[in-house]
Amino acid sequence: MRNFVITIFLGFTMFSCSKNSITYPITEQVDTTDNYFGTKVPDPYRWLEDDNSEETKAWVVAQNEVTSNYLKSIPFREKIKTRLTKIWNFERQVNLAKKSGIYYYEKNNGLQNQNVYYYQKSLTGEPKILIDPNTLSTDGTVALNGIALSGDGKFLAYQVSKSGSDWVDIYFKEIETGKVLDDHLKWVKFSNIAWKADGVYYSRYDEPKQDKGLTDKNQFQKVYFHKLGTPQEDDILIIKEDNVPDQMFTADVTEDNKYLIIYESRWGFDGNDILIKEIEKPNSKFIRIGKSYNFEYSIIGNKGDVFYVQTNDGAPKKRLFSVDVKNVDEKYWNNILPEKETVLDGVILSGEKSIVAHYLKDAHSKLEIYETNGTYVKDLELPSLGTVLSISSKANDAEIFYTFTSFTYPTASYIYNISNSESKPFFSPKLDFIPNDYETNQVFYTSKDGTKVPMYIVHKKGIELNGQNPLLLYAYGGFNISLTPSFSIPRIAWLENGGIYVMANLRGGGEYGKEWHEGGTKLKKQNVFDDFIAAAEYLIQKKYTSPQKLAIMGGSNGGLLIGAVTNQRPDLFSAAIPMVGVMDMLRFHKFTIGGSWVSDYGSSDDSTQFDYLFKYSPIHNISKTAKYPSVLVTTADHDDRVVPAHSFKYIATLQEKYKGENPVLIRIQTKAGHGAGKPTAILIDEQTDIYSFIFKNLGVNPIY
Repeated sequence: MRNFVITIFLGFTMFSCSKNSITYPITEQVDTTDNYFGTKVPDPYRWLEDDNSEETKAWVVAQNEVTSNYLKSIPFREKIKTRLTKIWNFERQVNLAKKSGIYYYEKNNGLQNQNVYYYQKSLTGEPKILIDPNTLSTDGTVALNGIALSGDGKFLAYQVSKSGSDWVDIYFKEIETGKVLDDHLKWVKFSNIAWKADGVYYSRYDEPKQDKGLTDKNQFQKVYFHKLGTPQEDDILIIKEDNVPDQMFTADVTEDNKYLIIYESRWGFDGNDILIKEIEKPNSKFIRIGKSYNFEYSIIGNKGDVFYVQTNDGAPKKRLFSVDVKNVDEKYWNNILPEKETVLDGVILSGEKSIVAHYLKDAHSKLEIYETNGTYVKDLELPSLGTVLSISSKANDAEIFYTFTSFTYPTASYIYNISNSESKPFFSPKLDFIPNDYETNQVFYTSKDGTKVPMYIVHKKGIELNGQNPLLLYAYGGFNISLTPSFSIPRIAWLENGGIYVMANLRGGGEYGKEWHEGGTKLKKQNVFDDFIAAAEYLIQKKYTSPQKLAIMGGSNGGLLIGAVTNQRPDLFSAAIPMVGVMDMLRFHKFTIGGSWVSDYGSSDDSTQFDYLFKYSPIHNISKTAKYPSVLVTTADHDDRVVPAHSFKYIATLQEKYKGENPVLIRIQTKAGHGAGKPTAILIDEQTDIYSFIFKNLGVNPIY
C-alpha cells in the first residue's frame, strides 16, 4: 500500500534566480513529501495544483510577464507575426459530409477565430450558415465541439466549449429558421450526440463541486436520453455503473434508427465492449460484443440485423467481420477483411454493396474499395502520399466524401462516386505557398534495440546536408495515435526560412497496430524515448543538422516525451518546446480524466510501475548539473485534460535546479484549454512566440 506524509509549514522556502539577464519569479516551496513503498518523494510545488488559489494566479501572472518580456525583446518577432498572419489569411473548407439530403461542411474565410458550419441542399446549391460559433463570444474563445443533424434534417444539436475546456453544453436549433430552442444540456464531457426521432442520447457526469470542475476526477459517467422540449432533469437514464467509477459510455444509433449502440470502456484497459439494443423494444436486453475491454470493437454500419465490426481482436493490425445481432457469439463471426500487413485504420459502408477501407501503409493513407462480401474491387487513387483526414458516406448513397492533406499539400475536399468511379474536388485552397519548392522523404532508422522506425523529412529542394541546417523534430509516441502527413500553416514560416521539419513515428503510436502501440507503453515506455533519441542521432549523423541547430517539440503525451528526452539527453538539443505535457508521472491519474491514461503509463499505486515511472518522470529527473537547452513550456489555464499543474511544477523545478544561461520559460495562455477550439488570433500569437523562440535560440535570422 501507499502511504502519504504531507506537512505544510506556514513559512515558505523562497527561491529566485537571475540568469541570462532573466530574473525568474520567486516560487514558494512547501515541505510536502509522499511515501511510495518506502521511497520518500518531495513535492515542494504541490500548491501549484490549486489553479483557483490567489497564490497560483499571482504566480501565473508573474511567469507570463517574464516570458512576455523575453519574447517581445526578440527583434524579428513582429515580422514573424506579420508573415504568419498573411499566410493564415486564406479560405479553407474541411469535413464535407451529407445527412438527410443536406450537404454540410466547415469553412473559414481566413482569419475568422472559429470555423463556420455551412449547409447546402445540393452540391451546386446556395451555401447557408448552419451555425457560426464566432457569434457566441466576442473574443472567439467559445468553440463548437461537435454537431449532429437530426434524421429528418430539421434540427441541429451542437456542443459548445468555453475557453478550451473539455466540458461542453449542448444546445439545439431549427435549421430552416435558425431559431435556438430552449433545451440546454449541462455537464457533458467526452460525449457523442446520437439522434433518435425527437431526441438525443448523450453522456454526462454529475455536476462537480464548486470551483473543482477543471481538476477533480471525472467519475460515474452516464448515458441519458433527452426529448426535445423537456427540461434536462426529466431526461431518461439509459445506462450507468454504480460500482465502477471509471466506467465510460458513448452512445450511437444505427443509420436505420433501429438499434441503440453503447460503447463501454474502463480506465486502465486498452479496449472496449459494445452493447446493442433494439430501440423500439424497451424491454429488450442489451446484447454484448467484447471481451472485458481487452480489445477494440467499432461498428461501422449495419444492413438489417447484420452488423459490420472492425476489431483488433485476433488481429493486431485490425480486421473487419460481420455478425447477425441475433447470434453474436464469436463462432458466428464472418471475416470480411482479414488482417493484412498494413493497418486497417477505418472502414465505411457506401452504396448498396460497397466497403471503403482506409489502410495505413508506413504511416500514410491508402484507400481500397471492396464488395460487402470482402471481394477486392480497386484502389481509390489519392492525390499524393499523404493522409485521408476524414471519409464519410451512407449505406444507401453512392457518394463518398473525403478530405486529403500532406506536408506540402493544403487540406482539400473530394467527392468520389462509387457507381462510376469518378473523383472530383469539392474545394481546393489557394494560399501564399509554392508546394513544388519543397520535397518530402521517408526514411527508416534503427533505434537502440534494433527496431526500425520510420520518419518523414520535409525541406526545400536542393538543401545542402552540411550539419548546419536548423531542424525541428516532432513526435508523439503514445495512446495508439498515428502521426501521418498533414499540412500546417505556421510550418510554412519554418520551411521557407531553410528549416527542416521532421516527424518521427515512434513506438506507442498506432502506425503498425497493437504490437507497435504496446511496445511503447507501461514498462516499455523507455522505448519511445529511445526511438526519439535515435532519430536525433540519425539526423545529426547524416548531417541534416547538429545539436546546436536542433529543436524538438511535442504536445500532451508528446510534451511528456520532450520533458523526458530533455532530461536524458540535454546535449542533443538546443531548444525544447514541451506543450501541455504530462510532467508528473506519479500524480497524473489524480486529475480529471488522467486515470484513463493508466492503460498506457501504468500507475504509481503499483510498486513495480512506480519504480519505472519515477525513473523517467520529467519533474522528478531534472538535473542540478546538466546543461539544458533553451526551454519554452506552453500550457493553458483552462486545460482540464492535462491540468496546467503539470507544466507549472515542471518549470518551477527547472528554474530552481538549472544553473546555466539558457532561458527556461513558461507561456500560459489564458481562457484556453488543451488545444482544440483555440481562436485564430490566439493561435497566431502562440505560434509567433514558439517560432520566434526557436529561431532565436538556434541562431536563425528570418528572411522577413
